Amino acid sequence: MSTFAFTACFAVWTVFSIIGIKIKQELGLSEAEFGLLAGTPILTGSLIRVPLGIWADQKGGRLVNLAVMLSAALATWLLSYAHTYPQFLLAALGVGIAGGSFSVGVAYVSKFFSKARQGTALGIFGAGNVGAAVTKFAAPFVMLAYGWETVAQVWSSVLAVIALLYFVTTRDDPELVERRRTGAKATPALMQLEPLRKLQVWRFALYYFFSFGAFVALSLWLPHYLVAVYKLPLIAAGMLAAAYSIPGSLFRIFGGWLSDRIGARRVMYITFGVSVVCTFLLSYPATTYIVDGIEGPITFRLALGLGPFVVLLFCLGFAMSLGKAAVYKHIPVYYPETIGSVGGLVGMIGGLGGFVLPIAFGALNDLTHVWTSCFMLLFVLVASALAWMHLAIRRMERAQTPALRELPELPEMAGLQPNPAPSQAAK
Repeated sequence: MSTFAFTACFAVWTVFSIIGIKIKQELGLSEAEFGLLAGTPILTGSLIRVPLGIWADQKGGRLVNLAVMLSAALATWLLSYAHTYPQFLLAALGVGIAGGSFSVGVAYVSKFFSKARQGTALGIFGAGNVGAAVTKFAAPFVMLAYGWETVAQVWSSVLAVIALLYFVTTRDDPELVERRRTGAKATPALMQLEPLRKLQVWRFALYYFFSFGAFVALSLWLPHYLVAVYKLPLIAAGMLAAAYSIPGSLFRIFGGWLSDRIGARRVMYITFGVSVVCTFLLSYPATTYIVDGIEGPITFRLALGLGPFVVLLFCLGFAMSLGKAAVYKHIPVYYPETIGSVGGLVGMIGGLGGFVLPIAFGALNDLTHVWTSCFMLLFVLVASALAWMHLAIRRMERAQTPALRELPELPEMAGLQPNPAPSQAAK
């Protein structure tokens, strides 16, 4: 039910990926203005993740998630009454509340499972990202038949119904039940914020900035990209964009399972390695070459056709899905007492990627006039994340200090042992 509820929230959270195209036409928005409008819900849903994660730990995720879903449903209904660009931006801030359901769900779901199974469980929950594909499949048909206002009203009504269904079919998490039975107090909010001072947490956040933030950004940007670059009708663009969203969501389950089996670190190497290759190939702009041949100029053209583009997009979505699950495999293992705050921060930074990147995509288009500039930016981002991760791991391995024994054990750390003491080495 948590996965089902998160799917509905994600469908609402990314609704501007479809209705934003029509609003852009009606208001005559620039590329940067469209990027800001599409990314504004992501801003709200990101910034509120830390406090919502803490409240979920303290008050229980079931009640907090109900409040989040009903608030987002109301804001989405009011969106249908907006007429000016500032009104749309204000409404989009309210729609973004739906994105906060992720940190609530992570804190809630993880408490039902042991550490050995949390990767798989959170992978299943995170598969609710498929809500982006639901919007891409269904919203174009509704919008072309009845208008974008109807899309907002239908999505709002469905979210409200699912919120009530979620509440009556779930139960409070075991930790909350135990606190109520014993009268124990939840971890104070300030203590939950203490781990956020660690650089390691921010490194995890960078990983999620790419694996999730770039996923959301592309979910918002792709329909517009496909319409503009490949001249596809909106419905066809929505269908093809779903070819990216679906594997980027459903394979998150596999990513969680794989992280439980071979370790989250190895999965992150797979994610970043595949993504570096895919973004490099996707970033190459269509180019016409003129070579001075023996008998005169020879002209040829290199361009990525629609078929290869979709294949590379599928591979990129698959790699990102593994990475999203692997990042959250680390959190309940390293920070079991502060899942809400740490998971909220990592989710916030990832969500901010979904806000910042569409704006950056639009600004790069206006600046460079090259459509593939969005993938150039993603290539730089993932290459930087891969380099930082590798350097951090090598530095940790070289240290080989006894303090490593105090760290919670992950599968990929099983063979990592401290250096023997000098006397032991002599023996």
